Amino acid sequence: MSIFDAGKVCTFSPISGVILFEGKPAVGARVIRVTDYQSKNQDEVVTDKTGHFEMPGVYARHVVNLLPQEFVVGQLINVIYNDQEYKIWSGVKRKREENAESRGKPLVVTCELTQDDEVINVDRQPFITKCTWDVEPDAKKDIF
Repeated sequence: MSIFDAGKVCTFSPISGVILFEGKPAVGARVIRVTDYQSKNQDEVVTDKTGHFEMPGVYARHVVNLLPQEFVVGQLINVIYNDQEYKIWSGVKRKREENAESRGKPLVVTCELTQDDEVINVDRQPFITKCTWDVEPDAKKDIF
């Protein structure tokens, strides 16, 4: 870690994956990601002919205070496909490290737009999502 990385936190880990609609690639879907930490930031990409997308990690400088401060980042991903908007990811990131959303593994998702929302708890943080990824959810006894 260099001096330039001091105070740097990951507000949304690098994410990649496939967007599906009724089991088929959602070609040309707009994937819009919003992070809310100190201010709202938005970026977006468009899926390719296989429904694949890739987004880099989002990082911010954390202002170090003399008093302890809780790390809380709102995360949201919406997809616009065939003139419809789908919320595929909504959660709160509470750990500063990259890939905390997947317990340290790369965040690679498969998202089915027609699927009902599911709540997946990771380290006692709920993610409301239409996606699956390689993460072991919390055991039912570990959830609040």
